[in-house]
Amino acid sequence: MAHLLGAEALTLEFPTKKVFDNITVGVNEGDRIGVVGRNGDGKSTLLKLLNRRIEPDSGRITHRNGLSIGLLDQADVIDPGLTIGQSVVGDMPEHEWAGNAKIRDVISGLLNDLDWQQQVGSLSGGQRRRVALAKLLVQDLDIVMLDEPTNHLDIEGVAWLAAHLKSRWPASGGGLIVVTHDRWFLDEVCNLTWEVHDGVIEPFEGGYAAYILQRNERDRSAAASEARRQNLMRKELAWLRRGAPARTSKPKFRMDAAAELIANEPEPRDRVALSKLATQRLGKDVVDVENLSYSVGGRELLHDVTWRLGPGDRVGLVGVNGAGKTTLLKLIQGSLEPTEGRVKRGKTVNIATLSQEVRELDEFHGERIFSLIAREKSFFVVDKKEVGIGQLVEQLGFTQAQLQTPIEELSGGQRRRLQFLRLLFGEPNVLILDEPTNDLDTDILAAMEDLLDGWPGTLIVVSHDRYLLERVTDHQYALLGDGRLRHLTGGVDQYLELRKHSLSGKSAPAATKVTVEAANAPKANGLSGAQLRDAEKNLARVERALEKLASDEAKLHLDMAAHDQSDYEGLAKFVARQAELNQKREVLELDWLETSELLGQQ
Repeated sequence: MAHLLGAEALTLEFPTKKVFDNITVGVNEGDRIGVVGRNGDGKSTLLKLLNRRIEPDSGRITHRNGLSIGLLDQADVIDPGLTIGQSVVGDMPEHEWAGNAKIRDVISGLLNDLDWQQQVGSLSGGQRRRVALAKLLVQDLDIVMLDEPTNHLDIEGVAWLAAHLKSRWPASGGGLIVVTHDRWFLDEVCNLTWEVHDGVIEPFEGGYAAYILQRNERDRSAAASEARRQNLMRKELAWLRRGAPARTSKPKFRMDAAAELIANEPEPRDRVALSKLATQRLGKDVVDVENLSYSVGGRELLHDVTWRLGPGDRVGLVGVNGAGKTTLLKLIQGSLEPTEGRVKRGKTVNIATLSQEVRELDEFHGERIFSLIAREKSFFVVDKKEVGIGQLVEQLGFTQAQLQTPIEELSGGQRRRLQFLRLLFGEPNVLILDEPTNDLDTDILAAMEDLLDGWPGTLIVVSHDRYLLERVTDHQYALLGDGRLRHLTGGVDQYLELRKHSLSGKSAPAATKVTVEAANAPKANGLSGAQLRDAEKNLARVERALEKLASDEAKLHLDMAAHDQSDYEGLAKFVARQAELNQKREVLELDWLETSELLGQQ
């Protein structure tokens, strides 16, 4: 492969910290490199060095002759006086950019919901970020560098970006370097991983799963002081190994060594034990949403939603922007009242919410982390065991020295961690996390997930971070913008498929000729009254069958976990039963999609 870019013996030092110490790296054609590491360790600085936006104290950076590089950093600013169209394609005539398949794909994937003539100054921060990303991706560049590109993208946007980048590299012969905390994105896109830590860059082959496996092997030989970190990584590894097969089949690493490493590692969560603990803390009733509808400004945002959350349930909520996710959370909390129906909360329910904002900490201006923690809590109970606050603070990445930091001087990631800690101090039994991954690096995310594994309560997570949803929740639900709440028995993949059908249905071209018979026919795609009733009955039947199937699968998983692991014949029967359920689910989901399209509900 041809060499594109090289950095040799780079050293960079800031007044209070040595960022890089004699590092050497290179980028070749076809490289899709994911950059990971703790917040503040120099990931963004590395991109600026390689792009020659800043100069190293020593060492040199070499670019191939004529190399073109584009960098999307977190501070990119677009002229607010320009329209979206001017910002993205400049003065290019419409027939040129409209005839370019790559440009059309970028506009469709990132800007489809925006007015092409709208001024950039009127956009939200997230919308401006998408415009900046689109401006970069429409260009013909040899190397593209992206700093947290998935921020402000929903699950669909992240999936589109991953597919777009994979289609361009190595097909374009260029290179890609991306800094992100989105672990699903790293696994989906990257074929190499660079870990930035302690002034060095350590390369790994493969995406996030491969990186975790190889890092574990490195940590096994570390000193005893690294034992806590190693144990956490082993738990993360156990999740990756037992998760979706795609995570462990794509990367190139020694699977035998990986299997040996986690041979005796338990499942991340003991669901039966946690469910019992949750029942003791919550009682049998947690939150019952019954026939709930909610309208605002003449628009019905939620329609006839029924949703029952029991003790120990762990659910993820996804949906398009404006579909009502935050509204549904507020209705569950009681800060909003439904237009119709009701929300019934159990008598012992104590709800805590990690919101997208961190303004709750503004009232503690001038106070230090240690004094705030000491005043609020001295220990925390996890799985009936007292955990010292010092342990909890350390697990979430705060050193003893950082405990003396004034709260107003904390970084975004540190404020997010402190916000999460304060929620746990209140020992809630229902926890709502609204986009909890903002500003957090992969190590801290793994630590947060580790805490949640032993937390016996009901958990609701709203996030565009697909990895987090699959990691900490057992069931996912979706709001698609039609007011209904759907149970995603097939997880996030099913949500993306439903959205694809929905969008294709909306964009279907209108018939060029309307006959008299068609004009006078019933409105639901030409169905007669009897056919319409039959279709509605069938849809209700399929949805009931899918709910029962999900219940059967949950019971099967519990039975498998409790079964003697040395009884291979018995385990084989469980596997065969799971295969039957999978096949049944595929048939039901196809029936659901076909019937929904027939009714015009997609």
